[in-house]
Amino acid sequence: MSCYCYILECADGTFYTGWTTDPQRRVNQHNKGIGAKYTSTRRPVKLVYLETLSTRTEAMKRELAIKKMKRTQKSKLIETASLK
Repeated sequence: MSCYCYILECADGTFYTGWTTDPQRRVNQHNKGIGAKYTSTRRPVKLVYLETLSTRTEAMKRELAIKKMKRTQKSKLIETASLK
């Protein structure tokens, strides 16, 4: 089963990073206010980056690596993905 690391852009312009096995379901959860406490007050959210990984462990490690990035680095990552 594939896992995904994703970045959401919140309504206030901030980024939220997470991982999932079903990106569309997870974005829907965030937009319903049941995805994460952080995004529940910053809706709506928009998927701006998605990366496919082989395992859950890889997805979780990638999530942590992205969370450690500065905002400018995340913006560059998002630009290269061109989901926006």
